[in-house]
Amino acid sequence: MNQLSLQRPLDLSLARAAWQAALAVFAFLLMVVAVHAQASDELLPDNQAPLVIDGMRESDVFGWGQSIVVRGHVKHGVMAFGGDVVVEGIVEGDVATIGGSIVQREGAQIGGDVIVIGGSYRRSATAAAAQGRSPASASVMFEGFEPELRNIMRNPASLLVPQWSIAYLGSRVLAVLFWFIASLMLTAVTPGAISRAMTRLQLTNLRVAIIGFIGSILITFGVVAGLSVLPTVIGALVGLTALILLLLAYLFGRVAIQAATGQWLQRKFFPEKYRSESIALLMGTILWSVLLSLPYVWPLVGAGLLVASLGLALTARYRVGWKRS
Repeated sequence: MNQLSLQRPLDLSLARAAWQAALAVFAFLLMVVAVHAQASDELLPDNQAPLVIDGMRESDVFGWGQSIVVRGHVKHGVMAFGGDVVVEGIVEGDVATIGGSIVQREGAQIGGDVIVIGGSYRRSATAAAAQGRSPASASVMFEGFEPELRNIMRNPASLLVPQWSIAYLGSRVLAVLFWFIASLMLTAVTPGAISRAMTRLQLTNLRVAIIGFIGSILITFGVVAGLSVLPTVIGALVGLTALILLLLAYLFGRVAIQAATGQWLQRKFFPEKYRSESIALLMGTILWSVLLSLPYVWPLVGAGLLVASLGLALTARYRVGWKRS
């Protein structure tokens, strides 16, 4: 009896120390990644000559792996993948870039929206004072990870083969810690739902996969149809709602899959006296993080995880109703 009473406080203290250490490492890696992701105020150098637009252009302008310089008049929009957009003339439509920045020079005009993913939007003081934008236009900007996004846009095959570096290894460790902490929190808040999801995954895995696959197709076509048919504001709201629900389903399903995988690994390699829920969650998290880091295979693994997670979320039983007092 005394041995058991002493062992339990020791286990609790070890678990508390491991939890605090995991949070400290998570915060440190998050700070390192955030500092690494800060965008620079200078344009990144280009290896290719920019696409220069002079005169009148009636159609949209696209740049793949190179920057675009607009000196003339573009009737529609300008889009650059892995390059910057420098506007010195007039663009009547939207201007967007992924993995680059948008620069509006003196006297330049942009009639549509400005969308920047992985870069910044800068305009000269004269252009800002002259209001070289339409009053109804908007600016959407997500700064950070400009070199990474530019490299991906210029070399899409790099998505399939990870570039091994200290930053990449740090991001993998950060992913393991994030999913381990999320698994601990979710299993502590909703242990019954996770347990039932694990049971469905073990007994009716084919049914879960089929329902998840059909659900993913219906959600994709539904969101695309909503964005094309509904008004812009309502369509954007529907798309955002679908994205949030999909992320929640992925969170719930992945935690259940990691827990089921960890329990299976424990039964295979650990005696019963050394088994615990925390170790099972950690083992499942590490295994799936490693699978999602394998070259050429990780997109299929990620798609399978998403479909299975959506199937687990769609086959769950939800109790909604009013109780009579």
